[in-house]
Amino acid sequence: MLNIAFVGAGSVEFTAQLLRDILAYPELGGVRLALHDIDPERLEAAEGLARLAAGKHGASPVVTASLDRRRALEGADVVVNMVAVGGHAATVKDFEVAARFGVRQTISDTLGIGGIFRALRTFPLLDGLAADIRAVCPDAWLLNYTNPMAMNLQYLAAVAPDVKAAGLCHSVYWTVRDLSELVGVPFEEVDFHSAGVNHQAWVLSWTHRGRDLYPALDEAIAADPELERRVRVDMYRRLGRYPTETSEHSSEYVPWYLPHDAEIERLRIPVGAYLKISTGNLDEYARVRDCVRRGEYPDLYGDEDGDGAAVEYAPQVIHSLATGERRTIQVTTANTGLITNLPAGAAVEVPATLDRTGVHPHHVGALPPQLAALNRSFLNVVELTVAAAVHGDPAHVRHAALCDPATAAALPVGRIFELCDALTEAHGDALPAALRGA
Repeated sequence: MLNIAFVGAGSVEFTAQLLRDILAYPELGGVRLALHDIDPERLEAAEGLARLAAGKHGASPVVTASLDRRRALEGADVVVNMVAVGGHAATVKDFEVAARFGVRQTISDTLGIGGIFRALRTFPLLDGLAADIRAVCPDAWLLNYTNPMAMNLQYLAAVAPDVKAAGLCHSVYWTVRDLSELVGVPFEEVDFHSAGVNHQAWVLSWTHRGRDLYPALDEAIAADPELERRVRVDMYRRLGRYPTETSEHSSEYVPWYLPHDAEIERLRIPVGAYLKISTGNLDEYARVRDCVRRGEYPDLYGDEDGDGAAVEYAPQVIHSLATGERRTIQVTTANTGLITNLPAGAAVEVPATLDRTGVHPHHVGALPPQLAALNRSFLNVVELTVAAAVHGDPAHVRHAALCDPATAAALPVGRIFELCDALTEAHGDALPAALRGA
C-alpha cells in the first residue's frame, strides 16, 4: 500500500478535502498517511482530523504525525506539498507594502509583486524538501499545490531536476464545470482541451457530443449583461478563448485593469480580496480545530454524503499509482516541447495521463499566437524570479518586477525599485540570504 506524506498538513481545510477524496476510494482505505507541519497545534488538529476522517469513511489508514519533515517523508511514495510560507502575516505584508506604493492586488499569490516575493520566500522550503526527498524517498512523486505554481515548478526543474514533480491546481476543472452549468450541459458529458500556464491557461476546445459549446457561451453572455462585467469574460471576448482562472486572479496578470478606476468599477474587481479570504481561513481553521478537539468530524463542504468522487487531482494521482487506472488531469510541468511557442524549460500547464507509472504530460503544439504572447509575458516574470534565486542575484528580483505587467502599469521605474527594497526589508530573513540586499 502507498505511503503518502502531507507537508503543510496544518492547512486543515485543504487537508480535509484531500483526506475525504483519498479515503473515499476503497482501494486506498489502508494507506499510510504521514502528516507534517512546523506548528504543533495545527499538526495536532490535522492528526485528529485524519483519524476522524478514517472513521467517517470506514477506512483504516496508518496515521502518523511529526514535526520532523524528513522523518515524515521516510519511505514516501507520494509527497503532497501545500505549505504557505509565512502564512497570513506574510500575505498581509505583500498587500500592505504594495498598497503604500499605489499597487493594487486582488489575490497576490501567482504573479505581480506579491507573487514574486511569495516565490522568493518559498524557494528555500523547496530546497529543503527536495533534499529530504533525495535522502529518504528518492522515487517519490512530489505533488505541489503551493503557489506561485509556475515559479515553484520552474525553480524545482532548475535546482532539482531529479525530483519527480508535478504541479496540481483545480482551476481548469472548476472553470469547465462552471461553464458547462452556465450553458446547461452536464459536465460529465463534455470534452475539453486546455493548455497554457497555471492560472493563465485557456479552454482551447469545449464540446458536448461533438458540438462546439462556445456559441452557447456567447448566447449566455448576450442574454445576461452582468456576465460582461467580469474580467475573464472581457478577456474571452477580446482574445477568443476563455481563461481558466477567476476574474480576481486574471486581473493581476495583465496591465489593462487594476491601474484604472473605471475598469475596476466596470468589471467589479475586488481589490484586496485575498486579505479577507486569508482572515476567513484563520477563522475556519479555529472552527475545525475546535470540532476536532470535541471529537466531531467537521462538515466543511455541506456534501459529505455525496457520491465520493474525488474533486482534487492529488487523490486521483494517488489512486492511479495504486491501481493503474488511466485518467487525464491538468498538470504544471517543464516545457519539453509540449507547447511549441512557449519557452523550452518553462513551467507550463497541459493535460497529462495518469497510470501506475506516474504522470505523463501531453504534447499540445502551438497555442493561438495572441494567447502565447500573453503567456510569454507571464513567463518572463517567472524566469527572472527563478533566475534571481538560482544565481543569488537581487538585481533579477527588480528585473522581474519591471517585467511584471500589473506592476509596470502602476509605477514608474524608480518606484518599482523602491517597492522591491521595501518588500525585501519587510520579509527579511524569510528571503534567501543572497537576495536580502539591493
